[in-house]
Amino acid sequence: MEVTIQSPVSFTPSAIQELKRIMAAEDFNKDHKLRIGVKGGGCSGMSYLLNFDAANETDESFEVSGVPCIMEKTHGMYLQGMEIDWQGGLNSRGFTFRNPNASTTCGCGSSFAV
Repeated sequence: MEVTIQSPVSFTPSAIQELKRIMAAEDFNKDHKLRIGVKGGGCSGMSYLLNFDAANETDESFEVSGVPCIMEKTHGMYLQGMEIDWQGGLNSRGFTFRNPNASTTCGCGSSFAV
């Protein structure tokens, strides 16, 4: 059963704008929510997950500025207080993560260790 919680992460205005742009696409599956999480791997030990997905029974749900989000309950301890940003420049384009729980972060910013 999906449980609703207060948001453990925050998004910058540019990240919200980009997520809403993606959600407004004609082929976007309206049943999907933004999945935020972690998985083992990457050069620092853990990698971030950020994709649209269907909720499952072990997910917690929350909403940030109109963006419905889901996260595996066990991932909260790694992501609490994290800020997600969107960079749209020529040199760096994509979502970036500022995680206060990370003891080290790789150079590309997509993996971390706790």
